[in-house]
Amino acid sequence: MTEPSGSDNHLATNDRPWVFRTYSGHSTARASNELFRSNLGKGQTGLSIAFDLPTQIGYDPDDPAAAGEVGKVGVPVFHLGHMEQLFDGIPVEKMNTSMTINATAGWLLALYVAHARTMGVDESALAGTTQNDIIKEYLSRATFTFPPEHSRRLIVDMIAYTVRNVPKWNPINICSYHLQEAGATPVQEIAFSLANAIAVLDAVRDSGQVPADVFPEVVGRISFFVNSGIRFVEEVCKMRAFAALWERICTERYGVTDPKLRRFRYGVQVNSLGLTEAQPENNVARIVLEALGVTLSRNARARALQLPAWNEALGLPRPWDQQWSLRIQQILAYETDLLEYPDIFDGSKVVEGITAELSQAAWSELEEIIGMGGAFSAIEELKARLVQSQADRTRRIEVGDQVVVGVNRFTETDPSPLVSEDQASHLVVDPAVQQALIDDVRSWRASRDTQRVEAALAALAAAAKTGENIMEPSIELALAGGTTGEWAGTLREVFGEFRAPTGIANVRAKPIASLEDVRARARALPGGPPRILVAKPGLDGHSNGAEQIAVAARDAGFEVIYQGIRLTPAQIANAALEEDVDVVGISILSGSHLELVPEIVSRMRSLGSEATVVVGGIIPEIDHAALRAAGVAAIYTPKDFEIAAIMDDIEKLVAERRGIDY
Repeated sequence: MTEPSGSDNHLATNDRPWVFRTYSGHSTARASNELFRSNLGKGQTGLSIAFDLPTQIGYDPDDPAAAGEVGKVGVPVFHLGHMEQLFDGIPVEKMNTSMTINATAGWLLALYVAHARTMGVDESALAGTTQNDIIKEYLSRATFTFPPEHSRRLIVDMIAYTVRNVPKWNPINICSYHLQEAGATPVQEIAFSLANAIAVLDAVRDSGQVPADVFPEVVGRISFFVNSGIRFVEEVCKMRAFAALWERICTERYGVTDPKLRRFRYGVQVNSLGLTEAQPENNVARIVLEALGVTLSRNARARALQLPAWNEALGLPRPWDQQWSLRIQQILAYETDLLEYPDIFDGSKVVEGITAELSQAAWSELEEIIGMGGAFSAIEELKARLVQSQADRTRRIEVGDQVVVGVNRFTETDPSPLVSEDQASHLVVDPAVQQALIDDVRSWRASRDTQRVEAALAALAAAAKTGENIMEPSIELALAGGTTGEWAGTLREVFGEFRAPTGIANVRAKPIASLEDVRARARALPGGPPRILVAKPGLDGHSNGAEQIAVAARDAGFEVIYQGIRLTPAQIANAALEEDVDVVGISILSGSHLELVPEIVSRMRSLGSEATVVVGGIIPEIDHAALRAAGVAAIYTPKDFEIAAIMDDIEKLVAERRGIDY
């Protein structure tokens, strides 16, 4: 007779499951509130808020920089009224709320605290996390605003404020997730993240805002947000190495004696980089396996988990898509025996061996970064290393050394019933949302106490100049009715803005024969090699694709102009004319392609530039006809993984433009 699971078994543990989250937010605060409440009703146990790009970078919806971006990749929150709408009917004192917000983290926390105060909730009851990891923004995701030294100061202010006033809050979530998305190896992911944590903790310690006897509490509030990839055995070992090295840092560098304060606390979203547009149904298996990488090892298990949806390589997931991902978590936690035993990897020679190798290599790289002056000082070098790692990964996939099922192997398939060519299989944000938000914010400004807002803005500017902690002036501005753009704009005037390095200068990708053929033809092309402007319009900072195209085009013999991210349509059109390019390659992943790309083409033509326009990124099939009608010659999506083929295609377009028989 089979013994019932867990009964009279001295090994049984019956652990509580991790916090179940989905990464959610879109269109408006009211629409996102409906989604939050629906997901909570389905068994989600914590909130993970996605904000739109204007909110993340600090622009109001009527700012020209926000054009086409409002509500696209997350929820817009421009004032206290939006925070109140977002949490309508959701008791913040009972919720664990994670906010993916970095450059404007201080402002969003101020709005959250202000909302709690208006609801009569003491801020000491608030629990959750602000991501607030600006270094990885400089390196990978690029929702930065202020220069490094000023961003570091804002992080220190938030940590000092929360340790005194919001003790259940994680004021920073060191985020290796986007490092892996940008190409980081497991060793780089560990080393760069730990270097980041050290840079922040050293800054807090040296600021004088936290007494020495309270500093261990600061260390104990540091949390991490990591990525789990498809090589789930390696991911298990990576997390065990992460935990061991964090314990070492807490003990040796900071002298923390309380084991609870040395605990490696982390949440996870599993890998979105590996999700494929081709055969998207395969993504479900990938998501499950990646979830196992951070749940199987009890001693290194995630405290919170959010899973992407099967269709995130196509666009924003719908509520049903998110439910599917939530159910995966619930099946793992409640139907399997995952939570019933001690760590099943203890004593494994394989796991312990891989863990030791990763630990040793990551510690060596960490010491090298510290030797450069720390993470804030080494941003340019770390960015270059990530671009190189991503280039290596891209080439491995292109030549078949790294298999991606359905993309570079086993590509034969029946049509997927999940995807329709004439109907979007993802959430599409109504273009009218932007104008509605513009009207909303203008009405909000007209109805508030102007004198109180002006006084709050003056106090915020004074605090920024004098070094006073920024949080109380920010909370007062929130209560007075200030807006996201006003908060960030005031600090921009004091701190200035930052443009991060592109990281492509010294990158050399692995040569492949097909790219060498393109290079030979480029050298022989009448009129000289093709000239390409690689352009990133709008506020979308996911520059991995643009960087890889720039590197590949250079390796293919093209003359490449790449000026980094956040270019306006006018700047791109002017650059196309002034640089006299043959091709403008637009990279866009934020869903704003139907707004921004036609404007770029129109501006180019009005200035007299006849350069060919191609577009790459997450561009649903249903939108291709509209882009071609606007003058786009070619569209490349994640399924187009053969970069040499893309370069050859672009070279043909250049030859046609020059009237050359290719």
